[in-house]
Amino acid sequence: MQRTLEFARWGYKPAWAKEKGPRPINARFETVHTNGMFRAGFASSRAVVPMSGYFEWVEMDNGKQPYYVHATDERLLHAAGLTTAEQNGDGDWDVSFTIITREARDAAGDVHDRMPAFLDEELMSEWLAPGKLEKDERENLHGMLGDLSEKIAGSLVTHPVDRAVNNVRTLDRKDPSLIAPLVLG
Repeated sequence: MQRTLEFARWGYKPAWAKEKGPRPINARFETVHTNGMFRAGFASSRAVVPMSGYFEWVEMDNGKQPYYVHATDERLLHAAGLTTAEQNGDGDWDVSFTIITREARDAAGDVHDRMPAFLDEELMSEWLAPGKLEKDERENLHGMLGDLSEKIAGSLVTHPVDRAVNNVRTLDRKDPSLIAPLVLG
C-alpha cells in the first residue's frame, strides 16, 4: 500500500449534498461513526490531516486572543479526518475534507471546549487501511480513536501568540514568529 499526499478543500461536501448546503469543517467524534452525513466517510474514506499545531481564540476584554496548541516536543500531529470526492464538469475530482473533533482535554481544554482527534503512527496504519468497515469494525476503530486521542491530548501545550494571526489578508503564512510565545500583561 502506498500513501499519497493530496490537496483537498476544507469543508466536507458529499456528492449527494445540495450545492448551497452545509460544508462542515469539523465532525463530532461522539457521533461521526453513526451520523448520516459522516457514517459512509468513516467507513471508507478516512484521511490524516498533518499539522504542527493549531490556533484557538479566547474572548478577552480587548478582543480575541489567539493561542497556539501543539505537542510538547514540537512533533508533527496527525488529526483524524474524513474525505469525500465529487467529479466536476471537467472530469476532475473535487476532494473535500473535515477534521474529527472531540471534547478538549488537558492544555487544549484551557482555550477551547473542542480539539482535533489525533492519531499516532500505529493507529494511523489502521485508520488508513483500504476497504469499507462494517458496523462492528467502525465501532472498534471509533473506540481506539477515542482512547488514543485522549492520550495524545495529554502531550499538548498551549501559549498565547501575536494577534497578527487574526488577519489572514495581511499575515505572512511562512512567518515563524506567528507561533512564537507571547507574554500577556
